[in-house]
Amino acid sequence: MDLKKGIEGDYVETNDNLFFDVKGLLHPKDQKICFIRFYPNPSGDRTKAGIKYSKIYDLNERYKFLRTNFPQYLFYSNELDLELQGVKIEDIKKIYTPREYFKSLFQRTNLTKLEEHSKELCELFIVDGGVPEDSIGISGSPMVGLHKDYSDIDIIIYGTENSLQFQENLNDILSDCGFCRKYNSQEFITHYEWRAGGSDVNFNDFVKSEQRKLHQGMYKGYDFFIRYIKSPKDWNGVFSDFKYSNLGRIKLKAKITDATDSIFTPCSYEVEILKVLECNIPNDLIKQRLREINSFRGRFCEHAKNGEDIIVEGKLEKVSFKNKEEYYRILLTDQVKDKILVIN
Repeated sequence: MDLKKGIEGDYVETNDNLFFDVKGLLHPKDQKICFIRFYPNPSGDRTKAGIKYSKIYDLNERYKFLRTNFPQYLFYSNELDLELQGVKIEDIKKIYTPREYFKSLFQRTNLTKLEEHSKELCELFIVDGGVPEDSIGISGSPMVGLHKDYSDIDIIIYGTENSLQFQENLNDILSDCGFCRKYNSQEFITHYEWRAGGSDVNFNDFVKSEQRKLHQGMYKGYDFFIRYIKSPKDWNGVFSDFKYSNLGRIKLKAKITDATDSIFTPCSYEVEILKVLECNIPNDLIKQRLREINSFRGRFCEHAKNGEDIIVEGKLEKVSFKNKEEYYRILLTDQVKDKILVIN
């Protein structure tokens, strides 16, 4: 098994026929951090190799399912200071990768309509967006053969420079190509329930950020979402180099000083602290040590721009790098409580 596989966008199939989606770029040596997505279920609405499957959407439901049925896929990470889902290397049957799946579509003649349009969209991004052919792929349920007729098109673009250059070209594609476009007002209503449901973010604030994002939209009637993955040279070390400590909740007002990395997964924003609103850590330490906002959730990509003032609420963490450098970051993970609100 190629252990270089198993990064954001990949899927893991276990020996007991479970499918997990891989999260992040850095992983422990003995397992992949990944979250349950599909499981065998006689009443499931998807079929693969004669087995029916169901999909789990909600993060809390994923933990509940594993805790009840497959607790061996839960573990506590001392490095990240939280309970995670993951699959040990010896329990992996197969790792699916977006690039391999995209290449396979050129070798098959029995593509579904979703697969045909996914392939077309990648070709559009290659020709008009300048993405190298070996730096694009298709992830999600089609990659593992568990998609529905109208599943989303989940595109992965690899490489730091490839991603930044393509992002510059993407606005022209969305403006000039009639069948590849940004969401309209009605479509944002549906996405509001999906992405901000249960939180206290109002619809106007939600749309204010969402309507500016380029990495999502519609292609010939299918939702598409683009994730950008940095080059390995920019991953800044290995999993064991980092140690994170949970310092509780924080809410503050800040100015975005650099949003360049906001397009990537995980996304990152460098900030200047304007005012600490809620925190149990002394304000002077926050202002001295807080460096950035991070999230592995796609909803926070491209959420704010350089120079904008924001209200951010999330988990405060102390980051230690190789047991030497220490700084603080805000991590956005909670669907309901965590938020970035642009206020200017």
